[in-house]
Amino acid sequence: MVKQIWLNLPVKDVAKSKEFFTKLGFSFNDNFGGGPDSACLLVGSGNFVVMLFSEQIFKSFTQHPITDTVQSSEVLISIDAESREEVDELAKKAEAAGGIIFGKPGEAQGWLYGCGFSDLDGHRWNVLFMDYSKLPKKEN
Repeated sequence: MVKQIWLNLPVKDVAKSKEFFTKLGFSFNDNFGGGPDSACLLVGSGNFVVMLFSEQIFKSFTQHPITDTVQSSEVLISIDAESREEVDELAKKAEAAGGIIFGKPGEAQGWLYGCGFSDLDGHRWNVLFMDYSKLPKKEN
């Protein structure tokens, strides 16, 4: 049976991507990757693995063209924040590190507070604080 899941993303410059995510407060597992062609980004308390691969290495795995993230999105990566303040802070850090905010921090549906940013390679990240106490109750 499946033991684990992780995400692989192509990046133009592994060192610059590593610097970007470090500025956002993320950590890396240098036992995996860590060279010029890959890095092992750890996300959240469960240390979800996002492998950052140089485009050349990524293409060798997929044997398929890489999506032009200026023209389209291949995935929306969502992160669960602990508070509205954490959402705001990550948005500020992402922008200061060179990312692009495509969705300013704000409330949605009365119980979600979030923002959206693109990293240096145009991959889209969604940061959400979910206030379950405000989640509308389903009628039976």
